[in-house]
Amino acid sequence: MKIDHLVVNVDSFVQEDENFIKKVHSLGLPYEPKWGKGTKGFKVSNIWIGNEYFELIKVKSKDGGGWIESWTEDYHSGHRGLIGFALEVDDIEATYQRLIRRNIQVSTPEPLKFKWFFNLLSKTMPWRNSYLPKFEGMPFQFFLQQLNDEKSKAFMQKYMVPNSRDKKINGILEVRIYGTLTEQDKNIIKSLFQDYKIKDSTITVFLGRQIISFVESKKHSVEVILDCENEEKSTKQLEIGNNLIIKYD
Repeated sequence: MKIDHLVVNVDSFVQEDENFIKKVHSLGLPYEPKWGKGTKGFKVSNIWIGNEYFELIKVKSKDGGGWIESWTEDYHSGHRGLIGFALEVDDIEATYQRLIRRNIQVSTPEPLKFKWFFNLLSKTMPWRNSYLPKFEGMPFQFFLQQLNDEKSKAFMQKYMVPNSRDKKINGILEVRIYGTLTEQDKNIIKSLFQDYKIKDSTITVFLGRQIISFVESKKHSVEVILDCENEEKSTKQLEIGNNLIIKYD
């Protein structure tokens, strides 16, 4: 299991405002918001960071144009910031069954599909997703993702451009999530992850070289620490979607 990508609800300026786009570039992060997928109802723009990425979402229509229904409702209710946290798994069926045995109401693994061109055409992505329940104390949810095969993974990696790896920014090292966890939220974490440590008011999850930290706080925010070999970028940071901050290690 590893961190794959973060789905972030954003306002229009994140994809359209030239000053904001230049600010992203100033951190060494290549960003071409016009290149992402979308339909009449939603627009995606990606910031590719090694094998991980940020998926920035703007919902344009009431029904979301094929975007995830509950996330569309949250967007129109004013949610901005982290909404979905994707974890890549090697065996999505085995992970799904393990969560079911732990009484976690996770959705059946299914491919992501959305319709476009006036709902006449349908696009099926080459992976399956399985969604865990939304957290009660924080406004996001984890979901599992597995590409269909190695051929699909190689195909997708061709589209992970422009990529910050060319700027010596190699991937996501840590995600720190601040806020309040209910007992149900803690149960989800303990059921989902197998290598974690609880100390004082922090739960630290270990995923190989990557870390997810849950830090007790009255205010919800998310910090993403990137693996950066470019010392010139080490002191800069970027805020996206009201509560997500990108920093460098």
